[in-house]
This record gives sequence, structure tokens and C-alpha cells, in this order.
Amino acid sequence: MLESNLKAVNDDVKKLIKDAQALFQAAAELSGEKAEEMRNRGMRLLDKAVLAAQDAQAGVRVAGKEMADSTESYIKENPWQAMATAASAGFLVGVILTKK
Repeated sequence: MLESNLKAVNDDVKKLIKDAQALFQAAAELSGEKAEEMRNRGMRLLDKAVLAAQDAQAGVRVAGKEMADSTESYIKENPWQAMATAASAGFLVGVILTKK
């Protein structure tokens, strides 16, 4: 589920960036040399934003995978403690929800 959400967000960001790039190009065609300079600057900023978003996404994926792996290892090593923790958390959530 997290994977599909990340993919949807990534696709939306890519579409938004492509639309912004098209807008910059259209603005440059309508104006003079100064607009061309601004368009180039905007394109460089968008390219940097794309790279930063891709780096952030890669970092989140790696961190998520590491967290899932460590959780899986803990549960395999301590199954009874994991069950007790899950039951306690479920009980607390149930108490909180029934009070409201």
C-alpha cells in the first residue's frame, strides 16, 4: 500500500513538473531575451527539484525497507513480546476510541 501511494505521488509530481516546464517554454516564446533567461533559470530550478525529490524518495524507500527488516527480525526473535505489544496497543486504541 505504501509503495502504491509513493508511486502515485511520484507520478503526480512528474506530471506537475512537466506542466510547469511546458508553461515556461510557452512564456519564453511569447517574450524576448529576458524571458528566455528567466525560463532557463526556472528550468534549472525544476531540474534540481526533480533530482532532490528522487533522492528523497530513494532515501525513504531505503529507510522503510530497513525498518521493515528490523521489525521482522525482532518479531522472529521475540514472538511472545511482539504479540503482547500488539495486544496492548490494540487495547489502548480500543479504550481511546470508546471514550470518544
